[in-house]
Amino acid sequence: MSRVGRMPIAIPAGVTVDIAENNNVTVKGPKGTLTRVLPAEMEIKKEGAEIVVSRPNDLKRNKALHGLTRALLHNMVVGVSEGFQKTLEINGVGYRAAKEGKKLNLSLGYSHPVIMEDPEGIESVCETANKIIVKGIDKEKVGQYAAEIRSKRGPEPYKGKGIKYAEEHIRRKAGKAGKK
Repeated sequence: MSRVGRMPIAIPAGVTVDIAENNNVTVKGPKGTLTRVLPAEMEIKKEGAEIVVSRPNDLKRNKALHGLTRALLHNMVVGVSEGFQKTLEINGVGYRAAKEGKKLNLSLGYSHPVIMEDPEGIESVCETANKIIVKGIDKEKVGQYAAEIRSKRGPEPYKGKGIKYAEEHIRRKAGKAGKK
């Protein structure tokens, strides 16, 4: 059995889960609503205050989908109850971020400012001039938007300038060796 797939998902108070035909799952909670069509091969059952995912047989495809389906469902439940967030840090002289309505204005050493618009359901907050927090209920969208922001000026290995995740460690390189 899949270690991840066989674990039941606890449904917190205030969260409702509706399982329609073809595994069309709708999760409603205090932060919002998420809907997703999960693989039809998996059997999703609601047992009291828990959701259990089981697979029909041990085919390689079904083994792979078992843990995936459970993880996607768990992320939906956590998203509507608590939400997800990613923290980005900006390092470098003159590099900074500012928020203007739904637009994120980044000064990253280019000849022009980089302006990004928050996607639907995602909110970015500039805590300080060099700290951005991306929040939302959909884990996939939060991670994707954070990755897009990071890609505008990824961290470089010599001075560590650029945008990096707060928990990310940049492997540093030694600069040029001097003449002897």
